[in-house]
Amino acid sequence: MGSSLSTDARLTNTPGLQVREEKEGGKKKWYYYVWDTLDKPKEERWFMFKLDAALLTFASLGYFIKYLDQSNINSAFVSGMKEDLGLWHNQLNYMQTCWTVGYVIGELPSNIILTRFRPSVWIPTMEVTWSVLTFALSRAKTAKTIYILRFFIGLAESTFYPGMQYIIGSWYRKEELAKRSCIFHTSAAIATMFSGYLMAGVYKLGGRGGLAGWQWLFIVDGVISLPIALAGYFVLPDVPEISRPFYLTEEEVKFAQKRMELEGRQRRQPYTKSKVRNILTSWHIYALTLLYIFFNNGGAGSQPVFQQFLKASKHPEYSVYEINTYPTITNAVQVVSTLAYAWTSDSVLKGARWPPIVLGGAVNIMCYVSLAIWDIPIKWKWACFALSGMGGGLSGLCMAWAHEICTYDNEERAIVIASMNEMAYVIQAWLPLIVWQQVEAPEYRKGFITVSFLSASLIVTALTIRVLFAREKVKQARRSWPEDEAVEVHDGPSGTSVEGLEVEVGK
Repeated sequence: MGSSLSTDARLTNTPGLQVREEKEGGKKKWYYYVWDTLDKPKEERWFMFKLDAALLTFASLGYFIKYLDQSNINSAFVSGMKEDLGLWHNQLNYMQTCWTVGYVIGELPSNIILTRFRPSVWIPTMEVTWSVLTFALSRAKTAKTIYILRFFIGLAESTFYPGMQYIIGSWYRKEELAKRSCIFHTSAAIATMFSGYLMAGVYKLGGRGGLAGWQWLFIVDGVISLPIALAGYFVLPDVPEISRPFYLTEEEVKFAQKRMELEGRQRRQPYTKSKVRNILTSWHIYALTLLYIFFNNGGAGSQPVFQQFLKASKHPEYSVYEINTYPTITNAVQVVSTLAYAWTSDSVLKGARWPPIVLGGAVNIMCYVSLAIWDIPIKWKWACFALSGMGGGLSGLCMAWAHEICTYDNEERAIVIASMNEMAYVIQAWLPLIVWQQVEAPEYRKGFITVSFLSASLIVTALTIRVLFAREKVKQARRSWPEDEAVEVHDGPSGTSVEGLEVEVGK
């Protein structure tokens, strides 16, 4: 055999720092599997520590408040808002849909803006906007007022998740990416848990200041959100080519740029007709968008199904505290499984994203088919509600996969990330009105059957992308090597992994 596709370790130097490209199959120290920076040189560890401390902390806290302010409507609804405002029909569905419509409208334009404008200004400004609007929800007296406020909250929040995924993908390398994306994503589950605990605690404030407990929830949410939003102006590092945060030196910024060059991650480029045509004619945007549609809608996470099951129970009856806290078991399962997926994908599976996606989809099918039957043992029903959290932790893996597939075109990467999230929420804007109707709670048979089929579609799409991406890598390898060298693709211990397949180049 001739030379392998994986190159020997080589150094690209900046003063005082070195960017090392290792052999793909190189042996790692045991502590690499604990945290990937522990086996890096001292200077790079310090750089990564500062980057993680700023970017990852802000991303996680920002997503925490976004999801807190997004999901608080469900906690408020089951904690007195329904009765106080007379929401006896499908008003909750309409509130969720208004938020989704605003979210969908804003995502793609926002990510395009991020390729031309400073994220450290745009994203915090939108965070401040939705924090102020969350305060305003506490004074809403009618469902119509809530519809309007929820639309504009969704519009402001649309900047954050796809925008921060784009920024994370602009700073981290393949072996670092899934862990950071998934840590970022776990903030959503933690926020949903916290919203339940917060509502259980804030409910006791009901009557103070003439406000009900659910109104105090929106006020407290706003108080938590606003300082985090303002911090974004100071700690968000933009993207490497325009970065100038106070905590990174000029040398470290150049170092970050070199890291991305070795990763093949491209810098900002102008939008041209050929660029737009290439984006729209590639399989990337369509396959990855379908993958995220099936993930995002292949579960009941956007609906308070566990809470409504508990609220409808008569033997025994559950208190408001229990209705808000017991469902956090699902979120705890999501947090643990999300982190397990990330560490396994980055380290043990050497960057393969599809196995955890297939596992999460399979668990979803098991849980939701059982819930569709409904007449099952009560302990198994509780287990299904809890284990369904394993299907909710795949977002970071999907996004990491998209960064890697679209690594050679910055604008494509931004647009694909936004398209994935946007089209997922386009479906979410109308699907609940059909299959998650409030009047059918808690036995959402249509919803449980629908998400079972969507989870099966997620598995099929993930396996298809695996094949398409492997073929694309082989074509790239062929273009990179002399004509007299052959390219072989096989499963085996040697060679360089291409999402689970092996690629070798030899004479």
